[in-house]
Parts: sequence; structure tokens; C-alpha cells
Amino acid sequence: MNILVTGGAGFIGANFVYYELKNHPEDRIVCLDKLTYAGNLQTLDEALKQDNFRFVKGDIADRECVFKLFEEEKFDIVVNFAAESHVDRSVEDPGIFLKTNIIGTQTLMDAARKFGVRRYHQVSTDEVYGDLPLDRPDLFFTEETPIHTSSPYSASKASADLLVMAYARTFGLPVSITRCSNNYGPYHFPEKLIPLMISRALADESLPVYGKGENVRDWLYVEDHCSAIDLVIRKGKDGEIYNIGGHNERTNLQVVKTILKILGKDESLITYVTDRPGHDMRYAIDPTKIHNELGWLPETTFDEGIKKTVQWYLDNEPWWKNILEGDYQNYFERMYSGR
Repeated sequence: MNILVTGGAGFIGANFVYYELKNHPEDRIVCLDKLTYAGNLQTLDEALKQDNFRFVKGDIADRECVFKLFEEEKFDIVVNFAAESHVDRSVEDPGIFLKTNIIGTQTLMDAARKFGVRRYHQVSTDEVYGDLPLDRPDLFFTEETPIHTSSPYSASKASADLLVMAYARTFGLPVSITRCSNNYGPYHFPEKLIPLMISRALADESLPVYGKGENVRDWLYVEDHCSAIDLVIRKGKDGEIYNIGGHNERTNLQVVKTILKILGKDESLITYVTDRPGHDMRYAIDPTKIHNELGWLPETTFDEGIKKTVQWYLDNEPWWKNILEGDYQNYFERMYSGR
């Protein structure tokens, strides 16, 4: 098959590219990525060496670019990871989130309709459900949980999900949606919680924790997420939504203390800072549906995954230091200028 992966130079998208190249070498993977602050072409260095991989720099909201690429490649499947995804940034500037996450999704689906794509898959988030109370550990998000967004980011992702389902009903577009819990693992952009804490702890810098660190997240190792999406695009039912959860709930403070313990650093590095507006208290996903229908379960416990993740950042210091220094954004021009 010929598969388009949008946002494939970002964290989860890049891990998915590598998962597909490893597990389905018979397929061709095309990556479309705008290379914003969160996209890093260096992440795809090994993929670029493969004959069945192509990288294209472009914006999913650019109709001319998208339609030209679809006409050239005649994709079988589209997997849309491309999104503005940082909640704090969405509070500062909601507009770009609406353009990329909603208009970009529409543009991709219009192209998918025109060129007869067999499956359009939307990668969404558990944040479209809002949050759960800390005093009800028995409650979980299911696919039937009403959408109840808290930030411009989650509102834009929920809007995209509604648009995807509308295209399925109105135009008969074959679609699927997955909503995942918090991912972690290799290539995670350093401004996110886990890599931020790792990099700052290694430098013996203060570790900023929102509020009292009581916010709970269900952590999903990124390779487990990739295996779930792979199952959905190949065996999932058209028009269905599948929740992907890790069964690994931790408070933010527990996550930070675990990282410090692995690195042998003192908890005195933790600094509590003013909480962000509208900060969701707890996310927890029930993945029963994807388990019953497709046989998927997460394979990586948090204790295993966080050790692997910390070790990856120790082994790949040039990658994340290059990002912190900002030089990674010049990599595309160095690689492709004059070509």
C-alpha cells in the first residue's frame, strides 16, 4: 500500500513511520510535514535512507500542495498526525490551532474524497473528553463519553473529529478515529513534561511542576500507540472511533519523582509553579473496545517505558540538545537547499 503520514517529522508521527517501515517493508510511506517548531527532519534520518520512504515539506492546510501530492502518489491510506498540540501554546495563540487542526483536516479529507482513498484515519486525543474528577478513580473515558473540551487545543481537535464523522455520513468517506492518552518515548519534543524534566534534571536545573502536581495522566508508550493505529487502519471498521489507553495512571509529581530516581537526582530540584488556566485534573481511557474488536492491549508498563525513555535521552543527547539550541530548524535548509 501507499500510505501518507502527515506530521511524520513530529514525535508520534515519526515513531509511526519507523513502526511501519519495520513491520510492513512492502508498503511505501510518504511523509508530509510543515516542519514547524515541533517537526524535526533529523528525526527521520534513518527513514530517509529507505527506498520506500519519501519526505515532502508542506502544510496540510495548503490545498494546492495537498492536492498535487495526492495526484502524484494515489494514496491508499491517509494517517493524519499533523496538528498543533501544545496546550500552553493554544492558550497564547488559538488561531494557528484552528487553521492546522480543523482546516488542515478538511483539506486532507477533500483530497481523500477526490482521489478515492481507501481509509482516512484521524489521530485524535483523549483531551476532547475534558477531564475526570480525582476522587472517582472508577470513571474512565469510553467512546461514548460526550465531548467536553477545556482548551483551544482540545476544542480544535474535537472540531476536527466532528468534521471527520460528518464527512463519513455526508460523503461516504471511509474514516476511522483513534483517541489516545498521553504518549511518551523516543523523539518526544523537549518542551513536553517527560523530556523537559529529563533534560533539566541532567543539567541540575529546577523542575517546574504545575500547582501541586496532582494532575493525573494515563501514560501510553509511543510504540504501543503505533501498533494500535496500525491495527485500526488495516483491520478497523469504517466510521468507528477507538480509544487507546495505557492503563498507566500517574500524577505529574509521581512522573517527575520517578525520573529523578532513575537519574539519581535529588527531589529538591522540584519547583512548584502557578497552575495553567483550565488545567484538566485527570485523564483515563478505557480501551475495551479496541481490545475486544482488534485484540490490542498495551505491552509496555510505565515502569518499563520510563526507564527505556530516560535511557534513550541519555543515548541521544545531541538530538535534544540541538532542539534546545534551536539549530534543528535550520536542518531542512542545510539538507535541501540547492536541490
